[in-house]
Amino acid sequence: MVSKRTIDYYTSIGLLNAERSKSNYRIYSDESLKDLKFIEDCKNLHYPLDEIKRKLDMKKDKTIRDSEVEKHVNAVIQQMQQLQNDLFDLIPIVEKLDDLQKEKFTTNLMMQKSVLMKSLLNGTS
Repeated sequence: MVSKRTIDYYTSIGLLNAERSKSNYRIYSDESLKDLKFIEDCKNLHYPLDEIKRKLDMKKDKTIRDSEVEKHVNAVIQQMQQLQNDLFDLIPIVEKLDDLQKEKFTTNLMMQKSVLMKSLLNGTS
């Protein structure tokens, strides 16, 4: 849940767009609500607001420059490498767990891997 104050802030810095009603209330479109979800997802991944704005702009821009795409792909690859390193660091910790806990974590990781692979394949087809 996002507070009114946070939504007002996002609107004031240009992350969200709102129309105005006759009585001067802000009206947010479905696209703005999707943007809000995207912003909150990015914040949960600890992206700074300027990076979130860049991602939003790139997402909406139909004429993206190759250099921007390459920069974004490289950033995603770097994040994936960091996640791989983090998982590697977890191996000795997971090895200390009982079999049921190991299975739980392994199953969860495999499900996430499957979701990621499906999204990558759907995005390239």
